[in-house]
Amino acid sequence: MHADLVTDIMAASAAGFDLLEIWSAKLYEYLKQNSPADLKSALAVAGIEPYSINSIEHITFRSPEDHAEIRAECEKLSKIASEIGCPYIVVVPGLMPENGTKEQVIEESVRVLNELADISEPFGVSLAFEFLGQADCSVQTLDLCNEIVEAVGRESVGNVIDTFHFYAGNSTFEAIDSMHPEKLFIFHINDAENLPKEELTDAHRLYPGTGILPIAEIKEHFDKIGYGRMVSIEIFRPEYWDQDPFDVARKAKTATEQVLGLGQYAAGGSW
Repeated sequence: MHADLVTDIMAASAAGFDLLEIWSAKLYEYLKQNSPADLKSALAVAGIEPYSINSIEHITFRSPEDHAEIRAECEKLSKIASEIGCPYIVVVPGLMPENGTKEQVIEESVRVLNELADISEPFGVSLAFEFLGQADCSVQTLDLCNEIVEAVGRESVGNVIDTFHFYAGNSTFEAIDSMHPEKLFIFHINDAENLPKEELTDAHRLYPGTGILPIAEIKEHFDKIGYGRMVSIEIFRPEYWDQDPFDVARKAKTATEQVLGLGQYAAGGSW
């Protein structure tokens, strides 16, 4: 998080990644001095494809003024994504309102996702809806996220599964089994320290395979439904932010390949 976007691109390229999720704050900083065309060129030179812009936060249960800003940000990011050839924008649900019900969450989420998809679709950009497993989020599980995405019923709206949030929010493996694999737009992988779920925060994330998350089981269920598109490492551990981003990228890629059986660790199969 202390590196700029150019460093992210260079570190991802040096580590041998194919794709990059672009952190929106870094994107805005980059565009103060550069154009989307410059970014597209820098990615091409590095041999990296942009996969998503991450993210538009708290899209639901907002004031009219906040919602207007979210719509404007969606249009701005969709235009940039189109110009650089980036297929996805990650969007994150808002906080659970006081005395909110599941029905209210579904209704509000479907409404807002449809509004934002109306903005992003003309640019050829899709929305990846990411549930968060923390107690104050309005959408804490893949189970509920699936219901919402299916209710939206648009090809341009799909799911993000993050191993940390899957575990912390008590999502079920049955929710993976019931998914259409084409509706899983983004898979975030990470691990976590061995703490009670209610104590886990992003700062407790670890390299994949070095904690207690059920990554192998999640992979088995992905294999079962035929998912094998991409995986993106997302850690958010402050301890790693002060380290050399090139070293972090290499360690992240190696750890991910080991735990999933990819690259030199592959033993056949869909991965």
